[in-house]
Amino acid sequence: MTKTIRIGTRESPLAVWQATLVKQLLATNNQQAELVFIKSEGDIDLQTPLYEIGVQGIFTHSLDLALINNKIDIAVHSMKDVPTQLAKGIVQSAVLPRASYKDIFVYKEELSLIENDLGYLNGQWSSGNNTPLTHQHSFTIATSSIRRMAQWRNRYPHHQIENLRGNVNTRLRKVQENNWQGAIFAAAGLERINLRPEKSIELDWMLPAPAQGAIMVVCRAGEDDCLQACELLNDATTANCVKIERDFLRTLLGGCSTPISALAEIKEDKIYFRGNILSPDGKEKVAIEKLMDYNQSSNAGQQLAEEILLNGGEKIAMAIRNAK
Repeated sequence: MTKTIRIGTRESPLAVWQATLVKQLLATNNQQAELVFIKSEGDIDLQTPLYEIGVQGIFTHSLDLALINNKIDIAVHSMKDVPTQLAKGIVQSAVLPRASYKDIFVYKEELSLIENDLGYLNGQWSSGNNTPLTHQHSFTIATSSIRRMAQWRNRYPHHQIENLRGNVNTRLRKVQENNWQGAIFAAAGLERINLRPEKSIELDWMLPAPAQGAIMVVCRAGEDDCLQACELLNDATTANCVKIERDFLRTLLGGCSTPISALAEIKEDKIYFRGNILSPDGKEKVAIEKLMDYNQSSNAGQQLAEEILLNGGEKIAMAIRNAK
C-alpha cells in the first residue's frame, strides 16, 4: 500500500499514545501513517456523569463520522469504549495484544490508615465471602463508571461515590484537589502513559469492563488495503477473548455504560470466564464462572449471558432497562 494511512484519534494523552503505537506498528511493516485529531462528545462535556448522558459510543461517534466521511482511513479506540454493534460501514480491522485488564484504586492517605477499612491487609484483599464490608469509616471515592460504582457499592455499601470525568491527567489532578479518599482508574490507561502513582493498589476483586485493556483498530468496510495493513497487527488470542466478553455484554444489555463485567482468559488451552451483572446500587448481583474448551468458544459469550439471565440476571437487566 503506497498511500499514507490517516489515523483518527481523540486528543487525550492516552488516545494519542494508542494511535502513535498503531502508527509505529504500521511503520514496522513499511506502511506510512499520520495522526488526525478528532474531538469527541465525551471530551467536550466533562461534567455530566456518563451514566446520565446515556449515549453509547460517546467516545467513538465523532471518529465514526470522520471515517464514514473519508476524513480518516482508520480509527484507534480503547476497546471497552466501543459499542458492541459497530456503526454501519465500519469494520474491526485489528485488536492489539491486551495490556492489564485490572482496575486500580489511587489513594491519598497513607495505606496504613485505610487498609483495614478496605479489607486490604498484608498486600491481600479479604475475600468478603459475598458479605459486604461495613467497617467503621465511611469513605468518599470517585469514578464515572457505573460498573465500578456498582461493584464498589456491593462491597462497601456505606461509602459515598462522587462523579469523576476528564482524561487521566485531569482525573488524577481532581483526586488531589478534592476531599476524597481516592478514585478508581483502569491500570492500562495510567501505565501506558507512565502516570500510575505509587499510591495505588490493584482491585483484584473487581471484574473489568468487557475488553478493558485492549486496543481496537477499525476502518471503512470495503477498504481492503487498509484492512490488510491493519490485520498484520491483530493478536488472535486477545481478539477471541474480547469477542467472548463483548458477546456477553451485547446479549445482556448491549451498552458500555452498564454495570456488567466480563473477563475471558486463556489458561492451559482452555478459556476461563468470569462475568457478572449488578444493580446500579450494588445491592443485587448475579455472577458466573466457567472453564471451557477453546474450540467450543465461538458462541460462548452469548451462551454465558443466557445462562446468567436464567439464574437471576434477567430481573436485574429488566430493572436497568426500565430505569432508562
